[in-house]
Amino acid sequence: MPAVHIQSHVYLIGAGPGDPDLLTVKALRLIETADVVVYDRLVSQPILNLVSPGAELIDVGKAPDHHPFPQPNINSLLVSLSHRFSKIVRLKGGDPYVFGRGSEEAEVLRDAGVAYTVVPGITSAQGIASTTGVPLTHRGLATGVRLVTGHCRAGHDLDLDWDGLADPDTTLVVYMGRGHAAEIARRLISGGLSADMPVMLVVDGTRPSEERHFTTLAGLGATAATIDKRRPTLMVIGRVVELADELAIPLEAELGRVGHG
Repeated sequence: MPAVHIQSHVYLIGAGPGDPDLLTVKALRLIETADVVVYDRLVSQPILNLVSPGAELIDVGKAPDHHPFPQPNINSLLVSLSHRFSKIVRLKGGDPYVFGRGSEEAEVLRDAGVAYTVVPGITSAQGIASTTGVPLTHRGLATGVRLVTGHCRAGHDLDLDWDGLADPDTTLVVYMGRGHAAEIARRLISGGLSADMPVMLVVDGTRPSEERHFTTLAGLGATAATIDKRRPTLMVIGRVVELADELAIPLEAELGRVGHG
């Protein structure tokens, strides 16, 4: 293994789902003192505003069907920056190790001999559970939760264990699935889930622009089609969504909390 770059360090940081109040203390300290910040599209502007004015900001964000900065280029960039800067922050939405490709970047840094640290963040599923008030598990409704991605490479099918995912006693959270919502619903119904299973779609979760859409598996495709594909959307499928009427926090009250007043 090549010698470690003693004078440089890359921090793979989870920025959470968007609300700056949900950053960890460690993440905030590193963001405020970074020499350079390499950030994804899902990192919110209020979080980017915390970066020191003297730091360099590099946007490597990918949008649906638009990847101007491919992952191999990001990997190479991080290694290159380690030769120029002491403290490099790689800022990702949510948690870097939950559908964030952070482990791929860690492998590249390790192989290049670049020192790195992973700083966890609140993943979107946890974030929207707190702002909507809809729990991911609940006695009598859901004994577990599964997180899956609804995104697949161009020309590939969604390769998931549909029969295993069609479990009425488990909450299913789907990341990046808006574009395949109709197929996801069809596969889950074919696997045995009721077409009447409740679904909540949360757009821009934990942000001032947050929206909540309620439907069923039968109506999932049509509901998802009304959402702008550029806006991050999370699907929560399961009986816990039934609790929305009694536990959901009104958007007006939630957005009045610390940091948004």
